[in-house]
Amino acid sequence: MTTFHRMGRLSGRVPLVGIASGRCFAGNAALLGCCDVVIATPDASIGMGGPAMIEGGGLGVYRPEEVGPLSVQVPNGVVDLAVADEAEAVRVARRYLSYFQGTQDSWEAPDQRLLRHVVPENRRRAYDMHTAVEALADTGSVLELRGAFGIGVLTCLVRVEGRPLGLVASNPAHLGGAVDRDAADKTARFLQLCDAFGLPVVSLCDTPGFMVGPDAERTATVRHFARLFVTGANLRVPLVSLVLRKAYGLGAMAMMGGSTRAPLATAAWPSGEFGGMGLEGAVRLGYRKELAAITDPEERERAFEARVAELYEHGKAVNAAAALEIDAVIDPAESRAWILAALDGGPSLPAERRRSFIDTW
Repeated sequence: MTTFHRMGRLSGRVPLVGIASGRCFAGNAALLGCCDVVIATPDASIGMGGPAMIEGGGLGVYRPEEVGPLSVQVPNGVVDLAVADEAEAVRVARRYLSYFQGTQDSWEAPDQRLLRHVVPENRRRAYDMHTAVEALADTGSVLELRGAFGIGVLTCLVRVEGRPLGLVASNPAHLGGAVDRDAADKTARFLQLCDAFGLPVVSLCDTPGFMVGPDAERTATVRHFARLFVTGANLRVPLVSLVLRKAYGLGAMAMMGGSTRAPLATAAWPSGEFGGMGLEGAVRLGYRKELAAITDPEERERAFEARVAELYEHGKAVNAAAALEIDAVIDPAESRAWILAALDGGPSLPAERRRSFIDTW
C-alpha cells in the first residue's frame, strides 16, 4: 500500500486541499493532515484514532463527537478554515485554489486614504490589524488561514491589483503584537506554502519582539522562533516588508526574513519606530540607577517619560531611513503602489524548484 507515501510526495508539487465533513479518523486523518489547507464543517470530528481504536487500546470509551471536534481542532491549528456546510467548503476550496492560478484582470481597491487612519495617534494603543489588511488588499480578496490559532500573527492570501500574494501581519491586539510560539510556527509554515507555489510575500510589521520569560521558554521558543529565521533566509520568492509602527528586537527581524536588509524592499509608515527592544523596557534597563535615585514618584515618572521620548525621536522611521536601515518612509495611502513597484523591480522567480515539500506544521 503506497497511498500515504504518494500523498506525502505530492506536498509542495501541487496545492493540496482537504475537506473534513463528519467523522475523519485514522488513515483518513493522516491523509487530511498531509494537505496544505484543511477545511472542516461543524459536524467534523478529526483524530488519528477513532472510538473503536481508542477503546481497543484501553484508553476509555468515547463517542465520535468527543474525539477531535472543531472546538479542539480549530484553536489548535489543525483546521485552517471552519465553514458552515459542505457547499461552503467547496466554495472556499475553489477560492483558495484561485490564488495559484495567476493574476485576475478584474479587481477593485478600497479607498487608500483609510490606511492613514489605521494606526492610532497614541503609540501605546492597540488596533485591529485586519483593518489594515482589508484596506491594503483588493476588495473581497482576503482569505485568512488559521485565524483562531497563533493569533499573534495574521497569515492571509490576498490580491493587490489582481496579483495573488501571501501576507503576514503582526497583531497588536494580541500580546501587544509580540510573536509567541504558535504564531512563529504558523508564520514559518505559511512562508513555506507561499515559497512552494511562487507567491511573493508582504510582511506588515508592528511588534515589540518575541514573547520572552520563563513561561514562554517552557514552550521551547528557542527552536520555534528560529524556524522563522531559517525559513525566511531561504525563501525563493521575494519578500517586501512594511513597518506600520513598532519594529523592535528579534521579533521584528523575524518578520522581515532576518534583517531589515533581507527583504527585496523595506519601508515604513511615518508612525514607524525602530530599536533593539521596546522603548519602555530599554529605559527601565538602561536608566535603572538614574530613575531609582529619584525619590519623588511623580518626578521619576516624568523623567521616565522624557527618556522614552528621547529614544522614540531617535528611533523614528525617518531616522532609520536616513541611516539607510530601510529604503523609504511612505504615505500609507501609497502602500499598494509601493508594494507593486518593489515587486516589479525585483528579480524574476527562478525556474528551479528549491522547496521539495511543505512542513505539515
